[in-house]
Amino acid sequence: MKSMTGYGRGESAQRGFKITVEVSSVNRKQAEIALNLPRDLEVLEAQIRDEINRRVSRGRVTVRLSLHTANGAAGRLRLNPTLARAYARELRGLAKSLRLPDDITLDMLARAPGVLQPDEAIREAEELWPATTKALGKALDMMLKMRAREGAWLGRDLKARMARIKAGVARVRRRAPQVAEHYRSQLLARIKAAGLEPPPLEDERLLKEVFYFADHSDISEELTRLQSHFRQFDDCLKSREPVGRTLDFLAQEINREINTLGAKANDSFVSREVVVLKAEVEKFREQVQNVE
Repeated sequence: MKSMTGYGRGESAQRGFKITVEVSSVNRKQAEIALNLPRDLEVLEAQIRDEINRRVSRGRVTVRLSLHTANGAAGRLRLNPTLARAYARELRGLAKSLRLPDDITLDMLARAPGVLQPDEAIREAEELWPATTKALGKALDMMLKMRAREGAWLGRDLKARMARIKAGVARVRRRAPQVAEHYRSQLLARIKAAGLEPPPLEDERLLKEVFYFADHSDISEELTRLQSHFRQFDDCLKSREPVGRTLDFLAQEINREINTLGAKANDSFVSREVVVLKAEVEKFREQVQNVE
């Protein structure tokens, strides 16, 4: 079991360039990937997405990739002096026509689009894919280890919450055989309170009434399905595959069965247990939203 939150960082060098990848993830019902790539490596976006999708099935993953020269510069650049001269000529002409001072500086020209261009050596982004995938792999490894550590804690918490749910359902199961008998006792008490002569216990009308109540308040099917859901939860704890969506579905189904218990049982003891169970299932379901 893994959490959906984590962070990782990886670096790799190739042909005088250093690639740094930072990966972070947060909770989402589905898998989402947000990439922030330098323009020279945008062509690698599809390959990066495929690599992440192969290892992450749920959560929003944000990837920031930086490309530097090995000595820490922002990248290998080359100057376009022809374009720089053209900018200077046009700017001087504009300044003269507007009767403005000619304050053209080297910094101004260097910032003009196209004057400083990436070296052709980094234009072939595919050549840097080995370094990119290596740095990405390191970052994903670190992030997934963090998700696994938090996932272990989540597993213990969910197991404890499920134990409380199982205990509550067990109390309801022990109470279930007594519900019909309790109803019959209440029915006889109401007859006596009305000043009427209680019928014999084997009276057909009394038996029909009790049987009708027992049939409509029978919760054996719901208890059986709950036991099945509990076994599926135990299987999820043992699984090495992503189980977040399965656990989310189980939480919904357990909540539905518990609601049905409360509606059918018509017993004060069961009703109190159902209130407690619903609160615990809601906490369980909230926690499941953090599981991959």
